[in-house]
Amino acid sequence: MTTSTTQPRKMYRIGTQSEQTGLAVSTLYAHIASGLWPKMISLGPRARALPSDEFDAMMAARTAGRSEDEIRELVLTLTAARQSA
Repeated sequence: MTTSTTQPRKMYRIGTQSEQTGLAVSTLYAHIASGLWPKMISLGPRARALPSDEFDAMMAARTAGRSEDEIRELVLTLTAARQSA
């Protein structure tokens, strides 16, 4: 019998993302629309959130000063990884 030691991912709703980044909610939605922030995952009919590992990757890229093109590529990579999970 094998037991998994992976921790469950936290999910960050838009308000938490706004607090953590210092960006307004409207700015985050604008970034999502322009491909500079990953689309959130549906948690239910009226709830969406971003997995913590994706949030952390985005913050690391922004902190490192990545260009908008590099950020868009990261967003595509993160989104594609969801399909294989």
